[in-house]
Amino acid sequence: MTAAASPLSPAGSPLSPAGSPLSPAGSGPGRGRLGRLPGQLRRVNPFGGDCRPSRVPLFGSGGPALPFPHPWNYGQPLEILDTYFHRADDEAGPGRHNRYLDVPGFAPVLVTRDPAVIRAVTTATGDKPGQFDRDTLPSTGIARATGPDSLLYANGPLWRRQRKLAASPFGKTSLFQPEKFGEFEATFRQTVAQRLDLLRRHLEQSGEPTVRLELEPEIQAVMLEMLANNFFGATIPYAAIRDRYAPALSRTIERIVRDTVTNRVGVPVWKWPPLTPGLRRARADYAAFEELTDHVLAARRPLSGGPGRGLWGQFKSDAPDAALRSNVRVFLAGALEATTSYACWTISHLARNEAWQERVHEDVRTIEDYTPRNLLGATHLLAAMNETLRLTPSLYFLPRRATADTTLDLPHGRTLTIPRGTHLLLDVWHANRHEDHWGAGVTGHPAGTFAPQRWAEATTQARGCKDLLHFGFGHGPRVCPGKHLGELEVGLVVGAFVKLFRVRAVHAENPPKAGVSTKPADGTLVELALRPAPGA
Repeated sequence: MTAAASPLSPAGSPLSPAGSPLSPAGSGPGRGRLGRLPGQLRRVNPFGGDCRPSRVPLFGSGGPALPFPHPWNYGQPLEILDTYFHRADDEAGPGRHNRYLDVPGFAPVLVTRDPAVIRAVTTATGDKPGQFDRDTLPSTGIARATGPDSLLYANGPLWRRQRKLAASPFGKTSLFQPEKFGEFEATFRQTVAQRLDLLRRHLEQSGEPTVRLELEPEIQAVMLEMLANNFFGATIPYAAIRDRYAPALSRTIERIVRDTVTNRVGVPVWKWPPLTPGLRRARADYAAFEELTDHVLAARRPLSGGPGRGLWGQFKSDAPDAALRSNVRVFLAGALEATTSYACWTISHLARNEAWQERVHEDVRTIEDYTPRNLLGATHLLAAMNETLRLTPSLYFLPRRATADTTLDLPHGRTLTIPRGTHLLLDVWHANRHEDHWGAGVTGHPAGTFAPQRWAEATTQARGCKDLLHFGFGHGPRVCPGKHLGELEVGLVVGAFVKLFRVRAVHAENPPKAGVSTKPADGTLVELALRPAPGA
């Protein structure tokens, strides 16, 4: 996804000057919690402009959950977002896609599923005065697990410095060099050959034409292996990744969401005294995470001297290893979480769409080497990947925080003024699934349907990424730094997988589960059948 141009305004920026006047109902520049309190008690809308959101009650909305996370609903983040838009389609004004919660004594929360607002806010995110920061409140658990000085969690100048360091090794130029891409493919071939041999033997011994398998654990291990060994240049045996590191890291990630909501002490659970089996398990899992991080950092400074292995040679910094640990942990967790989500969803959708699965197979069946050129030529595969990120994005919302009273200039002359301190949840999941934005009237296909053909049709209609933004990797200056790596890995995994297997879903329905990212609730449970070898 290419970063699109800013929403039009006279200055070419989505932002009017910071501190612009709010409507009479607004909070006013510089007002803190006490300054807001009178308006909150009178239930005055704190937002200004002609695109003002409508209010969501704290209780009694009729939605599937309360509109905030608490110890009994933190495992239902999509239901919490659903609650914000409960019966919103009955509205005709801006409240149809923009809702807010305003509790006395707290900063307002704005939830939007309007792509124009999402685009404007993400484009205007940065470390300059008046720009939006990434809201760190929803990711405190991630910070406890990985460190607060990571590219994911940091804000301001610290984020800017880290982003600059990550630009070269994570850039498309570095990753899509044929020799580097070939290393990813070689590792994947070796891993797949081992798993394929096991599958063949199982089918031969059972006499059955298919085998039922939950693919998520298999994909997790493959993704983590490619990142640790190919990208970072470590030399970790696949068995150790699959049996030790991937399960431990997966359990650590599961604890992150619970830790964000329920841990009011601020001490990570793996630092608590090991008084229960659960706490002992948490400590052991985090110790494995630290051990995996050590393996990756060791590849930065080989014993023979010279540049580091993998893409460490592209990393232009003399920073000590200790200063890099947080970012390494974030990238390792991201490999296991976001790219696994992306690949699992793609295979899950194709398992329920036999016609498109066969089109992807036609793309890849004669490919012997997954070079960047060959991968980019697999147009049906790329359309399936784009449609996956639209319908089931791994990053289902993007958190932001207003650092100043800020007015967004939106298309068609609309404006929205957001008070300083507002927490923004940019609801990508619901924006991408709404008929107003992605339905038959806009793309020719229902918004809730997996229809990869909508991307090919958009190309023939000369509609590019500026018109169709799925925000699957975020957008703007804080777009995911691992975007190109994720595309490379998922294209390789899904393309090779469809070439080798015919996949059929066990369950007709495909509901999501959501935590740090979204994934198929059934763990991508499918029935696999070996495809005949080419020419057989």
